[in-house]
Amino acid sequence: MLNLASETDPAWVQGLLPHLDVLLIDHAHCEKKAAGSAIQLMFRYPHIEALLRPLSALAREELEHFDLVLDLLADRGVAFGRLAPSPYAAGLRKAVRTGEPERLVDTLLCSALIEARSCERMKLLAEHLPDSELAAFYGSLLESEARHHALFLQLAEQLVPREVVRHRLAELAVHEAEVLAGVDDTPRMHSGVERCGSVRCSS
Repeated sequence: MLNLASETDPAWVQGLLPHLDVLLIDHAHCEKKAAGSAIQLMFRYPHIEALLRPLSALAREELEHFDLVLDLLADRGVAFGRLAPSPYAAGLRKAVRTGEPERLVDTLLCSALIEARSCERMKLLAEHLPDSELAAFYGSLLESEARHHALFLQLAEQLVPREVVRHRLAELAVHEAEVLAGVDDTPRMHSGVERCGSVRCSS
């Protein structure tokens, strides 16, 4: 259960087919940023011991995935480099509240939603990419992406009651869907949908 308020149309994959090298570079940046975000939380909240070991393990796994994507790029003769970032994550985090523990709870829930959206889109890539190597690669990541989503929810539930987490998660999921719908169609893992497909509300 990914707790998303919208779903990506499979046509999104078709729009990315001419841009798979760019998608892989963006994916590598996403893994690197996920590791960095976990480490940043460890520095910001060193007094919350329950966060430290899970986030440390998460950062290591994200860096392992970063290395895997770098390997794929190297095998394909594609140089890793800078990309203009998608505004998706920054837009999502505009909803984060400022007081504590609300700030930490919202940060964890936004991270959970990013992992959920990544998992949803990697599943589409695994199912619809004609490139069998890339399809298999994205299929191999689904379990870990779903597990990361669940981890962030578990960490939030150690801070406030579960019903509070679930209510806030539902609010942020609606915000996430709105942010995603407003992102442009530059080919990215969290791209918009005008050219690459469409996002429709889940039933």
